[in-house]
Amino acid sequence: MIVRKLRLQQGWSQEQLSEFSGLSIRTIQRIERGQNASVESLKSLAAVFEVEITDLTQEKDMNNDTAQPQLAAGHASISYEEECAIKHVKDIKDFYSHLVTYVCVIVGLFLVNMYTNPNHIWFIWTAIFWGIGIVSHGLSVFEVFNFFSPNWEKKQIEKRLGRKL
Repeated sequence: MIVRKLRLQQGWSQEQLSEFSGLSIRTIQRIERGQNASVESLKSLAAVFEVEITDLTQEKDMNNDTAQPQLAAGHASISYEEECAIKHVKDIKDFYSHLVTYVCVIVGLFLVNMYTNPNHIWFIWTAIFWGIGIVSHGLSVFEVFNFFSPNWEKKQIEKRLGRKL
């Protein structure tokens, strides 16, 4: 997450960071998803962002929900709130990507259906059932119904423990 935050602060795309660091785009994506990076990759990213390698590998402080200092004096950190915001924006981006894919595929299926057999409308079944998935995805991402939100989970855990987390 820290690499993603630093990249977004610079206004760079993953492709640009790949060019600057000499790493592949796939490696950048893997690191941003939280997978472990090699020492060479971390050195390259630290040089590009002008931070210490340890700043890129630091563990999150689970007991501290307050914002940590941002990029100050060459040190990078990410607060819990920033991590949640980055994750939420990624979820929204994934939803819109899913929606665009849905529209393109359904339009394609419509065209194939009309070309091959216009008397039997079969593409509608795919549109309906996939559409249900799209609506479910949208309701989840935009938190329309918050039945099982993280706050609900936290309250249930605290209720079971009899104390605050």
